[in-house]
Amino acid sequence: MHALSKNSVELLIVDETADNQRIDNFLINYLKGVPKSHIYRIIRSGEIRVNSGRVSQTYRLNLNDKVRIPPISKLVKDDNKQPVKTNFLTKLSIVFEDEFCLVVNKPSGLAVHGGSGIQAGLIEQLRQSRPEQRFLELVHRLDRDTSGLIMIAKKRLFLTKMHEIIRHGQITKHYFTFVHGLTKNQQTIRLSLLKSENSHGERQVKVNHQGQEAITKIQTIKHYSEGSFLKVNLITGRTHQIRVHLSHIGHPLAGDDKYGDFVWNRELQRTLHLKRLFLHATSLSFIHPIHQEKVHFEAPLSEDLQRFIDQLHPLAS
Repeated sequence: MHALSKNSVELLIVDETADNQRIDNFLINYLKGVPKSHIYRIIRSGEIRVNSGRVSQTYRLNLNDKVRIPPISKLVKDDNKQPVKTNFLTKLSIVFEDEFCLVVNKPSGLAVHGGSGIQAGLIEQLRQSRPEQRFLELVHRLDRDTSGLIMIAKKRLFLTKMHEIIRHGQITKHYFTFVHGLTKNQQTIRLSLLKSENSHGERQVKVNHQGQEAITKIQTIKHYSEGSFLKVNLITGRTHQIRVHLSHIGHPLAGDDKYGDFVWNRELQRTLHLKRLFLHATSLSFIHPIHQEKVHFEAPLSEDLQRFIDQLHPLAS
């Protein structure tokens, strides 16, 4: 993206990093720190112009479009910036990086993006820590309490191609989890999932035939007197899919405060000091869409989850 003017009004020419991107998403990324409500207001009011004309928030930018951005108060930007937490980069382990993407091992408790009372998530903090990086976007998402591998695109071309790969099921995603009860050695769960919101605006997911198709494959690694340690192959990537599927078949995840067994969770916390959801994205495999080579990334269990496993009592095979 190239600025033609350094005056209070900015005039930008769209390059390949923003080609085919919605104008609202482009502005949210470009005007970091400016509230979304303000961005949508200046789009609706016509203060944002593309090729000298008004556009809606759904307009998709084209190569060489000229985007006019009105003066944005420095106070608005500065007051809404969230400083990068000093321990953020030390907790974030970079697994892989090239010119097209970044793969990191996200800690539990870190949201992937801001919103719903969260000031700054993974993507906002990455953008602040890498101001020279013009393009950083999430390729996929993880729940806040889920740890493990997440991929960030550094080029729009990589992002669009990865979305195609994900859409066609050409990526393999494995998770480790610990659940209540003794599971089958192998099992495929095919249950449609429907998303909704309660009266407080909280997102909820339940098994419902009117929802989207969801497929989860599970493989039991070890049975313990306390439950089962599983490796999960996520075939589809629906919201809360692993948690809802396993809870529905009678094997809720350890530490799940939304769909889990609350009495069991309290017992695990009291006796084995499990203070978080036991769900970890452990591996990603796919054909790199630019290099056309198979890539495989792994992230071992975090120390707290490994300590939990080490305290358990294995059952005889």
